[in-house]
Amino acid sequence: MKTLLATTIALTAFLPSSMTAQERPTDPPALSAITEADLRRDLFLLSGEAMRGREAGTEDELRASVWLAERAHEAGLLPAGDDGTYFQFFPVRRVRQSATGRIAIDGQPLMSGTEVAIVGMSDAVVDASIVWLDDAAGVDSLTDLTGRVAAARLAPPASIADASVSLAEWRYANRAAGQLANRLRRTGAAAVIIVLNEYGDAGFERIAATGVRGRYSLDEGPPRINASQTPTLLVKSSMQSRIAGATRLEARLSIESFVYPSVNVVAKLPGSDPVLRDEVVLFSSHQDHDGVRLPVDGDSTWNGADDNATTSVALLAIGRAFAQQPGLRTALFVWHGAEEKGLLGSVWHVRNPVVPLDRITAVLNGDMIGRNHPDTAALLGVIPPHRNSSDLVRMALDANARITSFVIDSTWDRPDHPENWYNRSDHRSYARADVPSLFFTTLLHPDYHTPLDVPERIDTNKLARMSQWIYATGWTAANSPQRPRLDASGGEP
Repeated sequence: MKTLLATTIALTAFLPSSMTAQERPTDPPALSAITEADLRRDLFLLSGEAMRGREAGTEDELRASVWLAERAHEAGLLPAGDDGTYFQFFPVRRVRQSATGRIAIDGQPLMSGTEVAIVGMSDAVVDASIVWLDDAAGVDSLTDLTGRVAAARLAPPASIADASVSLAEWRYANRAAGQLANRLRRTGAAAVIIVLNEYGDAGFERIAATGVRGRYSLDEGPPRINASQTPTLLVKSSMQSRIAGATRLEARLSIESFVYPSVNVVAKLPGSDPVLRDEVVLFSSHQDHDGVRLPVDGDSTWNGADDNATTSVALLAIGRAFAQQPGLRTALFVWHGAEEKGLLGSVWHVRNPVVPLDRITAVLNGDMIGRNHPDTAALLGVIPPHRNSSDLVRMALDANARITSFVIDSTWDRPDHPENWYNRSDHRSYARADVPSLFFTTLLHPDYHTPLDVPERIDTNKLARMSQWIYATGWTAANSPQRPRLDASGGEP
């Protein structure tokens, strides 16, 4: 706590002088509209089992989107999406390995996703003998394995991420497999089989799930498929004796592509000032998560309670507060779709905004705001080069000092932080378009992107306080005589 307190104090060194008495607004008038009971009720509904993890491009995401739109309507928010609705649909291109493919070792099929994972994408037919390499690290470009299958045990990657970094086993296995596969492909091998080591085994399920789902992007014309003609297959360490003694691989692999709908849910509460109401303060969340996928300890629903049902229900609570007392500027609420597929919903909205970008005075984005120590939080977009509006940062710090009193940890805002956390949520899309933007979060925890991210584990009291902090910051931005200015440097997100 002492370290975090020092971090909070140090933030002021990055900012010009604090607000003057004239600039500082009164306390937000509807804090009491943000209640722990309402947040808990909404959280358990949005991240409960019935929503099935809200994966983008599925009926589950659409079900959650309709639910959010209904709750926004009940809160008194007006539709602000396309054609007078709460919805802004956009097309998502999915490219994946076809489920009709076949992989067999010595005639015995392996089930893709559970027994074998395909690294990357491959469109190939292979029927070749297997060469087991006891020393894969010693293989060089002069080794000739043309027409044969190179099989080897995983070698550690050239650089290893700290074990404390999120998804460390997946990062390790993915990086190590990619480096070894590149080396073995240069031998002319027709295919590569990599047997994981015991540490890499923990990353197998996540790599397999990625392969089964494929890659996602906004659909902007014919799909660009980067497919390898040299398949790379990954198996667990328990398969080593079988692979080392195998003689032949048969594989028929192909790629397929689909276009799915995803959707942003967009609502607003018009401002009360006849001039300033044309400007908006945008409150941002993402509504999607990882859906139903390979089970972990028997649980296949990846609920995404903290990531990011917490902020999604916070926006509903903030909307109810603005409905009680509108600001001078309009409050715009965007629940982005397909964030987990690559920030696709926010990228789409920046390219197709429901209001001109130059009317968006501030973006207050939240992602994972309900876990960890009850009195700590993080604010990103504060430290250069991420900071793009000192005015907006001052508003957020002032609101925290007056309303919620979190000890703020912004060490994760540093550009050299190993998690690269600043670039992993929807505010980034707006910051890159030179819109003043901040990112509120309570940071990662061991349940991140697992089925254990369930509503029962959320600190709803902390969630209520985080919601109040975001509301108080937005209230200041909505009622300040001057809109938050961009810094001269503009930031370098």
